[in-house]
Amino acid sequence: MRIAALAATALLASAPLAMAAPTSVSVTVGPALREKAAKTYGVRDIDELAARLRTDVVRTLAKTGAYDGARIELVLADAVPNRPTFKQMGDKPGLSMDSFGVGGARIEGQAIAADGATTPLRYSHYETDIREAQGRATWTDAERTISQFARRLGRSETLASR
Repeated sequence: MRIAALAATALLASAPLAMAAPTSVSVTVGPALREKAAKTYGVRDIDELAARLRTDVVRTLAKTGAYDGARIELVLADAVPNRPTFKQMGDKPGLSMDSFGVGGARIEGQAIAADGATTPLRYSHYETDIREAQGRATWTDAERTISQFARRLGRSETLASR
């Protein structure tokens, strides 16, 4: 047992430095979206999107080492589904999963470096072409926005201007 613990410690100590990560990543849901979730989309769906945002950002930043040691505070400010959510289908039985529209999301927040310097973060993307919105998932465009945000954050791109 002791040998296994020593081997695990040695393995962790030899991990590449590129696997550095921010000290913390927190994601909250904005008040307007929280209200929309309770009334229209379903809280579970929005909470799952927020969890996906956190997971994607943590994974990407761990790979790239961007914002090493920083605290990342994000707000999922808005999200629009491509297809009816489970709650919408329950509330309006006439809806069909064959229904689709354009969707997207808006993310806001800040990165706080170890020295206290704050970098505003803001990114949004809403599909404008209905021909591009025909993915089979309920949140295709919102999930695409989350992935694009995480990728750009991992490349340390300035996101406040978008």
